[in-house]
Amino acid sequence: MTDQGFVCRGCGERHDGLPFSYGSDAPAYWHDGLAGDESSVLEQEICVIGGEHYFVRARIVIPVLDAGRDFEWGVWASLSRPNFKRTLDTWETPGREHEPSSFGWLSTELPVYPSTINLKTHVHPEPVGTRPHLELEPTDHPLAVEQRTGITVARVQEIAERLLHP
Repeated sequence: MTDQGFVCRGCGERHDGLPFSYGSDAPAYWHDGLAGDESSVLEQEICVIGGEHYFVRARIVIPVLDAGRDFEWGVWASLSRPNFKRTLDTWETPGREHEPSSFGWLSTELPVYPSTINLKTHVHPEPVGTRPHLELEPTDHPLAVEQRTGITVARVQEIAERLLHP
């Protein structure tokens, strides 16, 4: 594979390396005012808002057809209380990747697409130490299409340019 640096169409400068992942530190519904709320918590992998909205950090994996590697969005998905509890109960359990998936709502806005909030997903557990991955409902939303059909390195560069220079 050749150097993944690129000349940015946004600024005209050369950027070293081409990022193949981006992430969000919190669900779209989190705000700083919740930090002092006893019924709300934001941790590295989980979030609870108001003691009634439950989120888990996950990945949307998109194949990059001409790179031999995948692109990943680090996102948050909401889960029902029972599915959130099951996720926590199996968090450190070897073999958890064999657990059934859970329904979830995408809870991260990805700025290079039309609104991604509340896209329907299935949250698939992964082996201990790996974040779950999301399978989007097979709709015509551009994110769902890209997850199903893959993208090219040119699209990865386009995403980088849009995120570096919003």
